[in-house]
Amino acid sequence: MRYLLFLAVITVIGFSTFHCNASYGSAPVDTAHYYMLHSYNVQKYTLNIDLYACYTTPYPKNYSAKVTIDLRVDSTLNSIQLNAVNASLVIDSVRMSGVSFTHINNMLNVQLNRTYQPGEFLSIKICYHHQNINDQAFYASSGYVFTDFPPEGARKVLPCWDRPSDKALWDITAKVPSIVRLGSIGVLADSTISADTLWYHWVSSDVASTYLFTLTSKTNFLIQKTYWHQLNNPNDSVPILLYYKTGENLNVTNNSIGPISDFFAEEFGPYPFGKIGFATLSSLFPWGGMENQTMVNLMPGGYSDLDLIAHEHSHQWFGDMITCGTWADIWLNEGFGTYCQKLFVEHNSGYTAYKNQMNSIASNYLSQNPGIPIYNPMWAIQTPDPNLLYSVPLTYNKAACVLFQLRYVVGDTVFFNIMNSYATDTIFMFKNAVTLDFIDKVNTISGQDLNWFFDEWIYAPNHPKYENIFKIEDQNNGTWKVKFVIHQTQTNTLFFKMPVEIQVDFTDATDTLIRVMNDTNHQYYEFLFQKQPSNVLFDPLRNILLKTATLVVGTEYPAGSNKTGIIQNVPNPFSKSTMIEYHVGTPSIVTISVLNNQGKLIDVPIQRNHEPGVFKFTYSNDALTPGLYFLKMEADGFSEIKKMVVF
Repeated sequence: MRYLLFLAVITVIGFSTFHCNASYGSAPVDTAHYYMLHSYNVQKYTLNIDLYACYTTPYPKNYSAKVTIDLRVDSTLNSIQLNAVNASLVIDSVRMSGVSFTHINNMLNVQLNRTYQPGEFLSIKICYHHQNINDQAFYASSGYVFTDFPPEGARKVLPCWDRPSDKALWDITAKVPSIVRLGSIGVLADSTISADTLWYHWVSSDVASTYLFTLTSKTNFLIQKTYWHQLNNPNDSVPILLYYKTGENLNVTNNSIGPISDFFAEEFGPYPFGKIGFATLSSLFPWGGMENQTMVNLMPGGYSDLDLIAHEHSHQWFGDMITCGTWADIWLNEGFGTYCQKLFVEHNSGYTAYKNQMNSIASNYLSQNPGIPIYNPMWAIQTPDPNLLYSVPLTYNKAACVLFQLRYVVGDTVFFNIMNSYATDTIFMFKNAVTLDFIDKVNTISGQDLNWFFDEWIYAPNHPKYENIFKIEDQNNGTWKVKFVIHQTQTNTLFFKMPVEIQVDFTDATDTLIRVMNDTNHQYYEFLFQKQPSNVLFDPLRNILLKTATLVVGTEYPAGSNKTGIIQNVPNPFSKSTMIEYHVGTPSIVTISVLNNQGKLIDVPIQRNHEPGVFKFTYSNDALTPGLYFLKMEADGFSEIKKMVVF
């Protein structure tokens, strides 16, 4: 239906002005990997836990346990610090010759028997018990016993180094009554029954972060076992274990888990683990679902929610196999999970259904935007409140829309190549990734420098507000000119560079779709046609989901007129000096300032009294260290910021 008419002239005139009064969380240097470093690396947790008394009334929450922690020393040390919440855990003993310990302020500090050097290995055995309290990590009620850890609840159930970057192997033995069915991470190595007692032994040969470990159980749980076959190896049978209670309907999951697994395996590579596990829990479970590695927990009735099943299952690739390196990178889990569930909608029900759902989650973000960036570097250091970390409008919905818009920018073929290459890259598989890792993958596979895209949509808050104008002019020679100006008027973030689509409708009931790069504000376009236009539409397919927009008939900015604004310094990045150009539209007192990435002034502002015109000067400061800076221009109530990078 759509086609491109003869386009005789395209004139683009750019004026760059955007208003800003904030600094943002951009990360020009690799700080995220820095915050993943630690003095030791846990190799394995071996947990022996006695849950026997927790399944009968009054359903106590106290239990005894032993955990052996095998670790590799990564820097010279003579003590080990572990997360262990005092209100939940009582440390009875630490068994290792010559050690002592203290348990204060939710940290277990083990003073070692000597100084250990990098590369050495050691094992610490800790005997402890859990208090009979409700701590939103360990749940025991009405025959259910389960754990739920995100983001850092594992420290309430066992002493551990409770950060997402420290993945380890897991070996779990759980003592329960014989009528209990208990699932966990990995595969069931064996189970032993003696009279009324059952010991489950679950082993994960794949490393997992602490928050992705779980114990999931219930008296008289029912278990359905079927198999799914890897696409790349039909002889590789992956067991599917569904834990459920009497009366639950498994039809939706039974009919969909195979097609979902096929689709994700085709797009993102083979299913990465030895089993596919799901369990529905009680109403105490606080989320819709939790993607524990190989053992997904679902809310009651979750087996009938196709979107939920697809979302949690996609996490086995994005979140479990590749896990966010820090909590600042949580969008690599939840944004991907949300977008992947929509991709399955597209695969299963068509593009219109997919697009309708993407429009819906974009509207949720726009109506409930918390006004902060998706990436917040402080979250790599200080874990935020879970309600903020797991903000549905931001971490799930806006982040998923960013992936939708990335697909729009690079095209389907490149986008799916990016996703597959990221998911099958051995640098990341069964390890951690941070935001810069994904950006590097995008740039490599696309063959483009798309840092600008992530600077806008990931590192900066909010979204563009377009207030565009157009005009149709009869040239009186059998041609018509469409004049179009793209304005961004947001005052709470930066200018958003994006390719945009403009649809021109004609009086003969045809239309054409034109794609242009909007890389400066107040950008002016002219299009010449040999048939009469009747209307103009901006982004008619809503490919820029994260925006508000109006379009009116009006008067365009005449070519060549100067609006107050600062032009990007050249070169950028720079080492010693850079040229700064700025425009002044009316007589003004102009102030030019340089700020650091925290928004603090680092140099004496340049202040000048100007008549209208274009002005340039060379800026140099040998004291600037490599990193991100902001160049700020102020003039009679006008304020604008540009990013400036020193290397």
